Amino acid sequence: MPDTSRPRQTIGAISLVVRDYDEALDFYVGKLGFTLVDDIDEGRKRWVTIRPPGSAPSSTSLLIARAEGARQQAAIGNQTGGRVFLFLTTDNFDRDHRRMVAMGIEFEELPREESYGKVAVWRDPFGNRWDLLQLN
Repeated sequence: MPDTSRPRQTIGAISLVVRDYDEALDFYVGKLGFTLVDDIDEGRKRWVTIRPPGSAPSSTSLLIARAEGARQQAAIGNQTGGRVFLFLTTDNFDRDHRRMVAMGIEFEELPREESYGKVAVWRDPFGNRWDLLQLN
């Protein structure tokens, strides 16, 4: 019998603050091939969620959030104080790295082998640092 006394929780979405919804969609959906999950116009703002290609429907989504005001605009590309913010895992690092380089994605380093897998840091057009990562 399942333990109903403990909550069953997941992280449904993570906010990614950007300059513009459509600019973000052009990059993530148009260029990287992410799946558009939701794009709901709520008047003053939109509810826009995306997931990497091949993600399970129950996996965490990115909530594209247009910056509002000076404080949020200042956080674009620096939501983690310069640390890698997001980790894009893949089943084939070399294939995805080649494809991303051919698309003009800015990698900060050459791919490297670590104890946990193959990795390289890249930046999105907003300045966010990502790991492209194939786990062992």
